[in-house]
Amino acid sequence: MSKTNSDRDVSVLSSAKNGLIYLTPNDWALIADKGVRMQFKPGEFIVRKDKRTHGVYLLLKGAATVRLSQGTSPALGPGEICGEISFIDELPATADVVAKEEVETYYLDRPTLQSLFELFPHLGSRFYRSLASSLSRRLREVISTAPSTVTPAKTK
Repeated sequence: MSKTNSDRDVSVLSSAKNGLIYLTPNDWALIADKGVRMQFKPGEFIVRKDKRTHGVYLLLKGAATVRLSQGTSPALGPGEICGEISFIDELPATADVVAKEEVETYYLDRPTLQSLFELFPHLGSRFYRSLASSLSRRLREVISTAPSTVTPAKTK
């Protein structure tokens, strides 16, 4: 990949409002260097529910929809990550992620990320802190849009 494309990718990833917010531009440059570029057509699955991802996908272009059993969550856009829950707990994915339009991602598998984290421990720390922040934000979004299942107690 050319230096210009890499610089543009780092700019997209580092400026995303809902991305991995604690990563530095140098962290992003390392990730961009190791990531495998993948493209998805509209309607293609990026992540399949009940299947292991063995890594994470970082969206560079386009938008994708997360399909949860209780409905659809807001779209993911450039700079956002998917496949992170399966990556963290090494279990099958909890939702489908489907390309809404042409999507371009970087895919980073577990061995690649672990070798980066061994070489650059502070990158690992910032990466996991960013994942925690992203997952917390998404969980809050799901909770805030979920119908309340608590019924008020009857008063006498």
